[in-house]
Amino acid sequence: MLRELTSSSPELRLKRALWFSLAVLIAIGIVVVAAIVFLNQEKSEDFGLEAQDTAPVLIDQGFSAPVPQFEDITEQAGIDFVHVNGATGERLLPETMGGGVAFLDFDNDGDQDIIFVNSKTWDWDASSRIDARSALFINDGDGSFERTESAVIEYPIYGMGIAVGDYDGDGFIDVFITAVGRNRLLRNVNGEHFEDVTETMGVAGQQDAWSTCASFFDYDNDEDLDLFVCNYVEWSRDRDIAVDYRLAGIGRAYGPPTDFGGTNSYLYRNDGDSFTDVSSESGIQVFNDATGQAAGKALAVVNVDINGDGSEDLVVANDTVRNFAFLNQGDGTFVESGMELGLAFDTSGAATGAMGIDSAYFSNRNDLALAIGNFANEMSSFYVRRGNQSLFSDDAIVSGVGAASRRALTFGLVFVDYDLDGRLDLFAANGHVEPEINRVQSSQHYAQSSQFWWNCGGDCERSFILADHVALDWGKPIIGRGTSYADIDGDADLDLLVTQVGGKPLLLRNNTPQDNSWLRLHLHQDSLNTSAFGATVVVNSQGIAQRRTVSPTRSYLSQVELPLTFGLGKAMNPVSISVHWPDGQLSEWTAKLSSKSYRVQRSKTSVVLQTLE
Repeated sequence: MLRELTSSSPELRLKRALWFSLAVLIAIGIVVVAAIVFLNQEKSEDFGLEAQDTAPVLIDQGFSAPVPQFEDITEQAGIDFVHVNGATGERLLPETMGGGVAFLDFDNDGDQDIIFVNSKTWDWDASSRIDARSALFINDGDGSFERTESAVIEYPIYGMGIAVGDYDGDGFIDVFITAVGRNRLLRNVNGEHFEDVTETMGVAGQQDAWSTCASFFDYDNDEDLDLFVCNYVEWSRDRDIAVDYRLAGIGRAYGPPTDFGGTNSYLYRNDGDSFTDVSSESGIQVFNDATGQAAGKALAVVNVDINGDGSEDLVVANDTVRNFAFLNQGDGTFVESGMELGLAFDTSGAATGAMGIDSAYFSNRNDLALAIGNFANEMSSFYVRRGNQSLFSDDAIVSGVGAASRRALTFGLVFVDYDLDGRLDLFAANGHVEPEINRVQSSQHYAQSSQFWWNCGGDCERSFILADHVALDWGKPIIGRGTSYADIDGDADLDLLVTQVGGKPLLLRNNTPQDNSWLRLHLHQDSLNTSAFGATVVVNSQGIAQRRTVSPTRSYLSQVELPLTFGLGKAMNPVSISVHWPDGQLSEWTAKLSSKSYRVQRSKTSVVLQTLE
């Protein structure tokens, strides 16, 4: 029989005494732990807590990832580019951020060429002056490249990132290069050379700005390509020296951006003969409620239609402050909704050191994922929106990506189906920002191995399994930064390209044994948006639907190829192809499985599927 305990009952007095004793012990424990932490902490704590070897172990018994076999063919392919960061010992923050890379068909000959973005020596350092410029390499058609002299990029700027797109609708892909300082827009003149149209088109930006990633996309659905440009932090040499970030045992070091003010990004509307800066009225400027200062520290952006309304939205990866999700309202404005959607913070409610970003329907269902590479000792974020739900959850741990990613500092990352089995895998390029980090954190190294997660699909407890990289070219430690992919040699599998800060890039040819079927689609239309940026393609085979969006802006500071590759595994039946064009029109076909590339050509009156040799 239950009875009520009164304040004078012996049982209640005993319970109170026990709880009081327990509370005292807990308080003493907290004080002791706090004292130990205080006495042992170093200023290196800004780099995050040391990762512990207590990560959950995958329980996928009987499954192992097919080994990604990528061969380093950089020198063999004729790539002699070297990134110059101008470092002379001052430890200035831009020096450790690296440069981007883009695959593009510069001359419209059907294969993928390369542009590397270079930085340079600093203007005040005349004694170390090096002629460092961005460079275009033309593909000979078989995966060999030649540095072009006819289209030399003559503009010595402290370059960072790159965006590609046909902004003027003439059928040739143009180039936008971001920088510390004023940016550059280079018009592609008939696939022969570049013309600097920056001032004419009004997209230089501010001289004291630091721009990073950029993206061409049609935000107002008027068929021409507009331009979004990420800005990082308020930076100058004097401010960097005044911050004087130091690590115990090292001295002055490359540090986090926490001591630099935030910035707002740029949005330029394409008005034909020039671009108009609509940043302030479009809703892409975010301010700190407490200080009134700009809140962004943007390093990467991806274009994705989050809510399925037919307009491309923007998800921005911010470094040490919350991520942004700009929902396109369809009237020329955006509403920032990162917190409401669950994309702003990690699972603990903290902002991360976000670097690169990519998006994909990784499960071949209506599950949208946004993967973000984060700083060392932080898991990469793997935000997933299931089905028709509106909110995202960070599934980094349950997906199999989180535990292994925590030891790395990830910059470039991309979803790419390396074995053409029809499931998108995940590649991450890693490398620390501080060359001497191992002296203060034994688990960290400046050069780090890249990582590949194989998408196991629904057969495993975790969707992704970390692939073995021992003694493989793609797994050797590098100072990885920008990352891109393309089929450079016409064999349909996707090859990788990773840049390094202050060094040579890695061109990695995919030699993974392939006996799977595949399909490649090159979209073109008679419109100012000639490459159909924003179009969504669905390929359905044996009831499995793969979805891709035409958008080269992915990873970190970089652009991937425009053609879409669909691995089809062992599928035997014809496949159905659906193209949802940017203007909302739908085209559908059935194609026989013969592992071919197709050009999808849309005119004002018809859509034709043409086989490419």
